[in-house]
Amino acid sequence: MKKLLVTGASGFLGWNLCHVAKQNWQVSGTYFTNSVALDDVDFYKVNLTDYTALKQFLTTLQPDAVIHLAAASKPNFCQTNAEISYSINVTASVYLAQLCAAVNIPFVFTSTDLVFDGQDSFYKESDSVSPICIYGEHKVIAEQKIQEIYPVAALCRMPLMFGLPSPVAKSFIQGFIKTLKSQQELNLFVDEFRTPVSATTAAQGLLLALEKQVQGILHLGGKERISRYEFGLLLAKICHLNSDLIVQGKQQDLVMAAPRSPDTSLDSSKAWQLGYQTLSLQEELIAMSDLII
Repeated sequence: MKKLLVTGASGFLGWNLCHVAKQNWQVSGTYFTNSVALDDVDFYKVNLTDYTALKQFLTTLQPDAVIHLAAASKPNFCQTNAEISYSINVTASVYLAQLCAAVNIPFVFTSTDLVFDGQDSFYKESDSVSPICIYGEHKVIAEQKIQEIYPVAALCRMPLMFGLPSPVAKSFIQGFIKTLKSQQELNLFVDEFRTPVSATTAAQGLLLALEKQVQGILHLGGKERISRYEFGLLLAKICHLNSDLIVQGKQQDLVMAAPRSPDTSLDSSKAWQLGYQTLSLQEELIAMSDLII
């Protein structure tokens, strides 16, 4: 099998991607802080912001393709730690693009729906970017620099994702479930909309982008536009949790470091035409309900 390198493999999406990819690839994953283990996957501690070390690692490993997931992905952290965010989200991404371009191997970069300001709905790949938080700004810069360095790279904008946690990283639904199981009130926004998918579906989309040799931007959102509040009610129903504990909140009620976009729903028609298959949120949650409770 060909060799696939997954950066950020200990993270939530990286962990799920390794599970899916190892069926057809010889998978290696990088981590920086948290060591993990998974059958049939080799893990390496690598500082992606150290160009010399990264070049040596790639020269030794000689992967046939790279999917770059490693990121500082919490908007509030990035807002208050802009230098760290830039080094991880931009500098490391540029280094990887340069090194992949030098040996002409496929490179898939994961961006975010937060490159948009959320004043519209169902954004297409051709729509102008308009980030309102530093995390989104840095992903836009990375997209632009990668396109300049390696025009054949795939730039996949990811939506809100949920699913089974890695040993060291959870998705947002684990917090929802923990709160409801402890019989505490769960306050969720009624005025923030996304197009979520499970991490498994997202992983399949990334591998599809690799298989189809996508060049440029590709949106990998789901088909349903939903608020956090509506998602919480659906999760509670499927997992037989007390939905009466879920209360309606608004973005303005919660002060956070990073501004929040109200509606970054993605139009993923381009991906669907390539064969990207997204289940309904109900189907996704039912499929994993026994494992997340």
